[in-house]
Amino acid sequence: MRHFKYATLFRSAELPDVGEGSPAPWRRRVARSLGGAMNNGGDGFTLIELLVVLALIVILASVGLAQYKNSVIYSKQAVLKDDLFKLNEAIDQYYADKGQYPSSLDSLVSDGYLRAIPVDPFTNSASSWTTVPAEPDPNNPTAQGGIYAVQSGSDGIALDGTKYSDWK
Repeated sequence: MRHFKYATLFRSAELPDVGEGSPAPWRRRVARSLGGAMNNGGDGFTLIELLVVLALIVILASVGLAQYKNSVIYSKQAVLKDDLFKLNEAIDQYYADKGQYPSSLDSLVSDGYLRAIPVDPFTNSASSWTTVPAEPDPNNPTAQGGIYAVQSGSDGIALDGTKYSDWK
């Protein structure tokens, strides 16, 4: 009974041999299916082949990283637009219910119009919102002005070229 060593396909010296003459028929089939990679001088890749593959991997990774960064910015912009809409909508509901604008954003929370003041996605703070004061009411000059609208406190510039602090 013969005992064979189990070796990798690329090490032709360690592969079992059936006879003394030519290589085993299965070795010839494997060598043909690998396209001649089992020839005695062709074990492995050349340095140029490895550099080309490495360059392709680097190019694909850099393109993927750029796309990832843009997608993070797009998602933060979408969250900011949604937060601004919710805050301004709560201010409008407050005005419709009470006939005056809220004196602070905290009054929106305390009166139940918001659960909590949202965090600005670009400043990572709930206290960085800038408020637009309401115009004085000519019919009731003694009434408080209050907050008319809310804007982001970020100084950043959006992908479309506008400032986040100009968004309403």
